[in-house]
Amino acid sequence: MKFGARIGDNVWNYDGALRAALGRTAEGLGLLLPESDRDWGRLAEYVDARSGRRVMVCPPGERHRTFQVTLKENGTPLAWGWTADLDQVVRATAAWTGGAGLVETKARASFVRFRPWALDHEREPFGVVELTWRVKLDLIHMPPYDHPRAHALLAAAYAQPVLRQLMPVNSHFNLWFSTSVEEIWKRRIGYVICPHHEGLYEVGNEGRLVARTETPEEAVAFVVTALPEGLGPAN
Repeated sequence: MKFGARIGDNVWNYDGALRAALGRTAEGLGLLLPESDRDWGRLAEYVDARSGRRVMVCPPGERHRTFQVTLKENGTPLAWGWTADLDQVVRATAAWTGGAGLVETKARASFVRFRPWALDHEREPFGVVELTWRVKLDLIHMPPYDHPRAHALLAAAYAQPVLRQLMPVNSHFNLWFSTSVEEIWKRRIGYVICPHHEGLYEVGNEGRLVARTETPEEAVAFVVTALPEGLGPAN
């Protein structure tokens, strides 16, 4: 850390402090950062409009005592990490928004983490449905999403080929499906599954309880049996 600031200090509690510190650090390193996308208060976000590359930086907080960094491409989070070193934050931001790949960005900033599917997507981009599934399934590895029962439900649904071709939609950990990649709310299909607070999984339809199961696989089975035959992929 530089400029006399320590992790946990209240120096980050006022708007613009992080952006200012990142700007000074970049200048000291001789690196260029894109203009901050917009005023995010205590957050700092940078975007390269040509590539759709974006970096969001969160200051230390009660949960994470280090800087939290997320790297996105066209809205999709592909990598993330935590570090107490502002130099590392700047190096990752400059590399990613400058067009470096995942491996090269990690080589310049070792705290950066990504999952194997992100490399696959970088080499040969997934379609929107598959990409949505991969991102949702991997949220459990990304801050601050650590909800194992919601993840287990997604994994059980992804294992079903007929559901894997549909758009998965989450709302307050509930899971349902859509036949549209754009108007997902207008083309919902099948039942809704809710990880109940008592450890069970509830399957519902338009507010009516259809089933309550002990495992996510059982809940998903109810959804699959209720789908119409010959259902094609979301479009």
